[in-house]
Amino acid sequence: MQGLKPIRVRKEEEEEKKEEGEPLSPVARIFHESHSNAYITVFMGFKTPVNLTIFKANITKTLLKHPRLSSLQVMDEKRGGEMKWVKTEINLDDHIIVPVIDHQNIDCPDKFVEDYASNLSKTQISKSKPMWDFHFLNIKTSEAESTVIFRVHHSIGDGISLMSLLISFSRKASDLESLPTIPTVKKRYEKNSGGGFRQFLERLWRFLVLCWNTFVGLVMIIATVLFLEDTETPIKGSGDGSVPRRFVHRTISLDDVKSVKNAMGTTVNDVMVGITQAGLSQYLNRRYAKLLNVKDTYAEEDKKEGEATKSKSYLPKNIRMRASFIVNLRKDSGIQALDEMMRKGTKAKWGNKVGYVLYPFTIKLRDDPLDYVRDAKVVGERKKASLEALYAYLGNRFLLRFFGIKKFGLPSQTTLCFSSVPGPQEEISFYEHPMSYIAPTCYGQPNALLIHVVSYVNKMKIVLSVDENIIPDPHQLCDDIQNSLKLIKNSLIAKGLLADS
Repeated sequence: MQGLKPIRVRKEEEEEKKEEGEPLSPVARIFHESHSNAYITVFMGFKTPVNLTIFKANITKTLLKHPRLSSLQVMDEKRGGEMKWVKTEINLDDHIIVPVIDHQNIDCPDKFVEDYASNLSKTQISKSKPMWDFHFLNIKTSEAESTVIFRVHHSIGDGISLMSLLISFSRKASDLESLPTIPTVKKRYEKNSGGGFRQFLERLWRFLVLCWNTFVGLVMIIATVLFLEDTETPIKGSGDGSVPRRFVHRTISLDDVKSVKNAMGTTVNDVMVGITQAGLSQYLNRRYAKLLNVKDTYAEEDKKEGEATKSKSYLPKNIRMRASFIVNLRKDSGIQALDEMMRKGTKAKWGNKVGYVLYPFTIKLRDDPLDYVRDAKVVGERKKASLEALYAYLGNRFLLRFFGIKKFGLPSQTTLCFSSVPGPQEEISFYEHPMSYIAPTCYGQPNALLIHVVSYVNKMKIVLSVDENIIPDPHQLCDDIQNSLKLIKNSLIAKGLLADS
């Protein structure tokens, strides 16, 4: 079987000379600060053991051709120590790590992979080489025959850029000559049924709502940076991004998520935020109960999975908990093809083209679990009718460029980060290896909790990156989020809003 063809980056010689020595963007420089020295880590589970020879041959033909992944990040003394990109020759062996695994003495392969990744978060990649590497773990786990961990410094690109990169190097598992279907979500604009004055009023109202939501969002961001912190809860971190992380992930049914979405007339993102709010509420209720030496009824062993119970609330009232909700600012909110992202003059940009919104989470025990999704829908619609993410992005660029601000208060003032990335719509083969799952995450951020959700075929992967000193039982939090989906689905069935399946 032949490997992938080399990618072609369409640049003229003059453009290449111009790009040589190009400075890092303001956003990329943020990820080199001590409080946010962040790395994106992608877990890729495969249905077969990894053939290292095939893998390395394909990396040479594809990934090494990428300008950013084949460049050093060096200090430019002429620009006051500002970092710049410098093209370099790559020794592939410097980026390939194959640990020796003693299979006979491993009781739990899943725990071995988890521990390996956790130890990886204690390390950084040297700036003497391009800041990425692959780690090959040929060990069978509950979900895969082998696992590959792709680690890359966040200054090189954001989640959308890197997902685009990986998908561009993949092929459909059913047809190894065809590229995967790339999910894209175009912005939709409602058509006005009326005309004339009525149409004018509707447009004016939407404009006023947009201005108001944007104004309120920016005021809240400024207040948060200056003084407005989240409530101190057992899951709020200290703002130290250098602590090691624990990575855990859980698979839920994307079909179940879509069933809830359709039944409640909302979006997949709203459902995922809703079940996350529900799971965090149950998890925190248990944590507060333990602080009071009380056993939470929700955790009783005789409780049936997915069955609603009326637990006593030990949660403080009026908890202020917010997520720094990462928003893709590209023209298309889905994945763009790599060729399109690298083409001259394209609107689909490579790099870190993301903003954020402050997303309030409702932390309380609800009598009706559907209220978690309803709350998420209300907040989600308000945030979508806002330019908060764009102005937050532009504000960061302005402050960095003109004031050289080193540290921003927002991420550490909020409790968690939340990110959602669409994945392939059909099973894919990556470098001739059929993939069973993909789980992107991050470490180096100041929050104690980062939640990533990514779709793959008919599955949704929930990925947690946690400070283990703050959240010592991340698997329990995964259980609570997973069980919340079942509670919400069962509630819809009980109300006759969803057929039992």
